[in-house]
Amino acid sequence: MSEKDGLRTYRGKRNFGKTSEPSGERAARDEAAPETEDEPTFVVQIHDASTMHFDFRLEVDGVLKSWSVPKGPSTDPHDKRLAIPTEDHPLEYRDFEGVIPEGEYGGGTVIVWDRGTYRPTSHDKRDRPVPFGEALEKGHATFDLHGEKLRGQFALTRFHGREEKSGGSAKKPTWLLVRAGSARGKGSGTPDPRRARSARSGRTLRQVAEDPNAPRWDSNGGERG
Repeated sequence: MSEKDGLRTYRGKRNFGKTSEPSGERAARDEAAPETEDEPTFVVQIHDASTMHFDFRLEVDGVLKSWSVPKGPSTDPHDKRLAIPTEDHPLEYRDFEGVIPEGEYGGGTVIVWDRGTYRPTSHDKRDRPVPFGEALEKGHATFDLHGEKLRGQFALTRFHGREEKSGGSAKKPTWLLVRAGSARGKGSGTPDPRRARSARSGRTLRQVAEDPNAPRWDSNGGERG
């Protein structure tokens, strides 16, 4: 699937004449740029929308594969966090922090809680490396996070709920996001999202929401911030 097709759902849900979220057009223009050997990136954003949640995003094949994690990722391996897949996002979204206008899809405040790179670690039964996209398609992927706050090995595992197994109304499977190995020192678990600070700006959700210079769409007809 091309990057353009991969972002069709993302773009279809948004009016870029009203939201300051990136459209992904810049990334499309840069497709011809030479590839680097750098590790792929990840970002965890806190999104104060109709319901507070964390968005967990991994760079895979030119887009950010995304999951909504209601309780947020945890550094405690005993915590199994529900992760609901959402549409692919453009790579530019890893830097997005601002206010999505009320009435628009996902309206609310967004901060970048954590960011960094990751290293895929999935292997098959013969201990051969499995491409990360393929591991996700098969429903189980492991990876090492090298973030400012999250570090160490994590796993995403797909499971099917009772309704799906019986042919019920659920339209898509859900996943579990789990920290593998031992807990990392003090402060294990997930922070209070309303008190958490951005890894990008050091601000809280409230501070971004109240900042007159935060990226948002002005009622006078243009983006500011």
